[in-house]
Amino acid sequence: MSGEQLSTTEPTRRRLTERQADTVRRLTEAAVEELREAGYEGLTVRNVARRAGVAPATAYTYFASKNHLITEVFWRRLSALPEVDARGPARERVVAVLREIALLVSDEPELAAACTTAMLGTDPDVRELRLRIGVAIRGRLQAALRERADEKIVGALELAYSGALVHAGMGYTSYARMADRLAEMAELILPDHE
Repeated sequence: MSGEQLSTTEPTRRRLTERQADTVRRLTEAAVEELREAGYEGLTVRNVARRAGVAPATAYTYFASKNHLITEVFWRRLSALPEVDARGPARERVVAVLREIALLVSDEPELAAACTTAMLGTDPDVRELRLRIGVAIRGRLQAALRERADEKIVGALELAYSGALVHAGMGYTSYARMADRLAEMAELILPDHE
């Protein structure tokens, strides 16, 4: 990714005017509503467009697939998180970061499961968003670790998060329980001393 700062209202395909940003916002909000009613299997970009009051062709100019659309929903929620609180011990800061990321969609089981599936998609727009999401999560972990941001520790925490996400997506644990498990893993990965 280049050093260029990306807007949280900018989808992967292009820069947006205010009107276009509003259309994308309506589409992402409609996608969450559609998921609640139809589930991931029943979700289509066409149905989301109808719910958002947008022509399907217009929706497809912004989102190539339902996976792209759902990954955008996760990206927007992640991007909207407040800056990492730099107070307190490193372990507590890291646990807080992992917990807030795990809980982004935990109160919406259909969305949580859809995000896990969507982010594993192979289309180029999903890959681009997955890269942005990974960079953002890494940045949040590094900010929480501050001077203790050793690459091996950050890498272990990233693997713990991605593994927990897949584990929850497979139905082995709830997304809320995933937050507790990530806290346990962070405590194992991070040494006790400050």
